[in-house]
Amino acid sequence: MTATPEEKTKILLAEDDESLGLLLKDFLTAKGFEVQLCNNGKKAFDAFSKGTFNLCVLDIMMPEKDGFTVAKEIRILNKHIPIIFLTAKSMKEDIIEGFNKGADDYITKPFNTEELLLRIHAVMRRVKPAGDDKEEFQIGLYHFNYKSLALEFKGKHEKLTTKEAELLKLLCIHSNNVLDRNFALKAIWQNDSYFNSRSMDVYITKLRKYLKEDPNVQIINIHGKGFKLYIEKE
Repeated sequence: MTATPEEKTKILLAEDDESLGLLLKDFLTAKGFEVQLCNNGKKAFDAFSKGTFNLCVLDIMMPEKDGFTVAKEIRILNKHIPIIFLTAKSMKEDIIEGFNKGADDYITKPFNTEELLLRIHAVMRRVKPAGDDKEEFQIGLYHFNYKSLALEFKGKHEKLTTKEAELLKLLCIHSNNVLDRNFALKAIWQNDSYFNSRSMDVYITKLRKYLKEDPNVQIINIHGKGFKLYIEKE
């Protein structure tokens, strides 16, 4: 979701160097941003999948997941959110790879914090509201409000649990395309264990029940891959 003018710009900052991470967080906070700092790539993606951010600043060389991997996974959830890579690498090939992985900008260490600030402002000026990063969805005859956890059908309201809403949002983002099973498990449950996999199947069954009133809407099992929210176009 894009922040309104009165809201602070929220930044996801992923940096495994503790001193640098805290320095950047304090600096950006002092400049009026709201910053969530993560010290590895897995924590960064988990934070992104649960939160609402306007910009990502990702170190490339991180434990658990590198910045390129995190950026690729973030782009699945949100195609438009701006990403700035931080790295000690300065070779031409690395810069090219960074932009191929979805970077809006790329800054090499060491750098001046004021330079980072200028680049953040420049990127944010270029960004348009993200059409795919939304909180309300039309699912056939149903209206789904992710923020309020509400699913409406012909004036009737169903209050969803947080996990039901998170799973339905992922299905909506990937509507008429396959939502990878393991990706959904890691995004919502943080791991793809057998127990969590069975739990997700229960939630899929619940969502099918909620959506059964519209025959043009189905959640289809794609064997060996995941699920597809199929919405027949009239």
